Amino acid sequence: MKRQIIYLNLFVILMLCSCSKLEADNKDWQMIWNDEFETDGAPDATKWSFSGRRSPDWACYCTDQLENAEVFNGVLHLRGTVNENPEDTAQFQTGCIQTKGKFDFKYGKLEVRAKLSKGQGSWPAIWMMPAEGVYGGWPKSGEIDVMEHLNFDPYFYQTIHSSHVDELKQKDNPIYFAKASFKEGEFNVFGLEWYPDRLDFLINGKKTFTYPKVEGQDAVQWPFDQNFYIILNQALGGNWPGPVNAEDLPVEMQVDWVRVYQRNKD
Repeated sequence: MKRQIIYLNLFVILMLCSCSKLEADNKDWQMIWNDEFETDGAPDATKWSFSGRRSPDWACYCTDQLENAEVFNGVLHLRGTVNENPEDTAQFQTGCIQTKGKFDFKYGKLEVRAKLSKGQGSWPAIWMMPAEGVYGGWPKSGEIDVMEHLNFDPYFYQTIHSSHVDELKQKDNPIYFAKASFKEGEFNVFGLEWYPDRLDFLINGKKTFTYPKVEGQDAVQWPFDQNFYIILNQALGGNWPGPVNAEDLPVEMQVDWVRVYQRNKD
């Protein structure tokens, strides 16, 4: 009995410490935008629009069909499916939504609670693109990839793109990406903390890697001083994940919520 009391006291202490830490973390940030996906049907049109079908690999099967981007039971379901629409010649259809023209921000914290499925050719992503592209077209104005997952991998990628990385091939100075494990088959919180001098990438509150602004460099290395918007998509196929196995479909990324914070002023 004495030992049980000791264990109980230790548990209570640990819980109090955890709660104190969460409260301290929350005091540092103020939520400025969010979507909890509480209304069934199409994604909230005041917050999201469909990305549209275009030539890049991730966008070549995008559709505005409800079956590929639908909210129900408090969760957004972005699906990659075999196309059964005879009026659409694309082989597959994918769910792709974005906040472009509706919400963008500079500096702060982005968190997305999502669950991934698997399949050959599956390529879900949580990422950000510049609202205005003040330094020019891709990759000059940058890209921030908070999560990209391929096929059946037990890990995901977090990556940045810029002229420094993609045109000058400065991929080790500093390191521009990381691979991190996640809880497979469960919801995970994919995160980014964005500061004027660095990008901190996270999974379930734990930092995976930091991409810093290099002293003396200009926008070629650090175009991340402008507003970016959010993209969520469940892509299929392309050069990176490889061919799609239709027998593995449908695949989907389920999104419980998306939250954006900015630092409280001292």
